Amino acid sequence: MSQQHSRRKFLQQIGLAGLSLPLLSANNSCNEQQSKQRSVQQKKEGKLGIALVGLGGYAGGQLAPALQQTEHCYLAGIVTGTPSKIPVWKEKYNIPDKNIYNYDNYDSIKDNPDIDIIYVVLPNSMHAEYTVRGFAAGKHVICEKPMAITVADCDKMIAASKKAGKQLAIGYRLQFEPHNLEMMRLGTTKVYGDIKKMTAGFGFTIGDPTQWRLKKDLAGGGPMQDLGIYCVQGICYTTGMVPIAVTAQEGPKTIADKFKEVEQSLKWQFEMPNGLIAEGEASYGSSMNFLRAEAEKGMFELSPAYNYGGLRGKTSEGPMNITNINQQAKQMDGIALSMMKNQLSIVPGEMGRRDVQVITAVYEAMTTGKKIKIQ
Repeated sequence: MSQQHSRRKFLQQIGLAGLSLPLLSANNSCNEQQSKQRSVQQKKEGKLGIALVGLGGYAGGQLAPALQQTEHCYLAGIVTGTPSKIPVWKEKYNIPDKNIYNYDNYDSIKDNPDIDIIYVVLPNSMHAEYTVRGFAAGKHVICEKPMAITVADCDKMIAASKKAGKQLAIGYRLQFEPHNLEMMRLGTTKVYGDIKKMTAGFGFTIGDPTQWRLKKDLAGGGPMQDLGIYCVQGICYTTGMVPIAVTAQEGPKTIADKFKEVEQSLKWQFEMPNGLIAEGEASYGSSMNFLRAEAEKGMFELSPAYNYGGLRGKTSEGPMNITNINQQAKQMDGIALSMMKNQLSIVPGEMGRRDVQVITAVYEAMTTGKKIKIQ
C-alpha cells in the first residue's frame, strides 16, 4: 500500500470516528442556490471565509457550531476524506459544492476566492504538511495545537507563512477566554505580589485504545502533547515568563494496553527566569483540571481551567464571577480580525514554536532524567 493511499485511508477513518452530526438529506438544488447566495452576502458583509481541514469531533462539535456565532468570519468550506460526511455538512451549514474539497484536490483551493483562511484540524503529525500547503495556496492558516511535533516542522511552517505573506495563528482558545485572561492579569500585574508557587494540571481517563492520540507517529507523544500544552500555556501567561530549564518524571503505566507507544502521565518542574519553580502534570489515567498561583499577598486559581465551558475561578477575596463565553467563536473572531487588519495575532506561529520547543525539552528531561536547559 502506498504512503499516500495509507494516509488517505487513515484520514477517512478518523473522519468517520469523529462524526457527531445527525445524517441529513442533501438533494435539494434550492438549498444549493441559497448557500451560494449566503456565501456572496457574507462576503459583502466583510467576513472572512474559513475552510475546516479535517472533520473530526472537534471540528464538528465545536468549531463549526461556533462559526455560526462569529462576527468576522464564517464557515465557507470543508476538506474531508470521508465522502459520507459531505451531505451532512453541506445541508447543515449551507456549503456550496464548489467549496467542498478532499485531500486529493486540496491544493486547488488556491483558486477559490470564498476561502480566506484554512483551519487545520488534523492529527498533530499532519499539521506541518497541510499548513505549508495552505500557504502555498495563498491562504491564511489557523493550526490547532500543538503546532507540530518537531521544532524543525514549526520552522518550515513559519517560513512558508512569511514566503506567502500570510498569517499563521495557533488555536490557543484560552488566550481569548476571560477566566484565563484574568489569571494573566492577576499574575503579570502582580495584584497579589510576586508569585511564590505555581501549579497546573490537566488529565482525564482516555477511552478508545485504538485512537490516533495514543499512536506516537501521529500524536508525537501522549498527554503532554494533548493536555500538558494547556498547562505550559497557563504557566507562561500567568507568570508572564517562559521557562529556562526543566526536570521531568514519567508516571507509571497502569493501563498497559493503551500506552505501548506513549506515556500515560508525567510531571515536570519548570525553572523560571526569576527562580520560581512552576510545577505541571498531565495524565491520560486520572482526572485533574486546575491552574493555581500562590503569591505574597494571596492566591488565585481556576478549577476547572481548560474545559470548553463551565470554567470557574476564585481568589483570596472570593469567586471571580466571570461569565463563560463561546471560546471558539471568540478565538476565531479575534484571529480573523487580526488578519483583516494585517496585525500580528496574539497567538502567532512563533508562540506555537516556543511551546513545541518547551515540550521537546520536557520529553528530553523525562527520558534522560537530567535537567534540560530551554534556549
